[in-house]
This record gives sequence, C-alpha cells and structure tokens, in this order.
Amino acid sequence: MNLNEETEATSEIIEASDDLNEVGSLLSEKEEKLIDEVIETVEKNPRITLWSARSAAVLRYLRKTEPEFSISSEASDLIDAAIAEKYPEIWTLFNHL
Repeated sequence: MNLNEETEATSEIIEASDDLNEVGSLLSEKEEKLIDEVIETVEKNPRITLWSARSAAVLRYLRKTEPEFSISSEASDLIDAAIAEKYPEIWTLFNHL
C-alpha cells in the first residue's frame, strides 16, 4: 500500500467512524454490543462459504477463459453489491470494514 492509498484508507476510516457515531446514537446498547461482536469475528475471519453450482460453474469458466480473473475478487464484488442493495441500513453499520 502506497502513501496515497494509506491516506485514502485513513480518510475512509474516519468517515466511517463519524457515520458509526451518528448511527450509534440511534442504536440500543444491545445492538452496539452485537455489532462489536460481529466486527471482532469478521476481523479474525472474513471468509464466508457459499453453495451454488451454477455460480461456481460460471466463475470457474471465467477463471479458465479470462487472464488474471480472480474468483474471490469477483465473488466479493458481486456479494458486496447485492448485500449493500438489499440491506443498506445494516451495510452502513460496517462502512469501516
């Protein structure tokens, strides 16, 4: 990570922290504790497992036919977009991740 990327990442963390502080005032103590537990868990292991034969087939096909195609990157981008669209309020709780 170069200096420009580090500065950008730091800015994103600060913005996310501000967002969390704003949202945090609306959350109950129980919800805040749950969010902290989730963050702790995903910081240790951010991996998820999915079972979809069709999606797996498409991604494996792309890996074999497109140079430098990354199944993990593509799956992550697709899942992030879908979850952010379906659960926008919850998604914003974890902007800093």
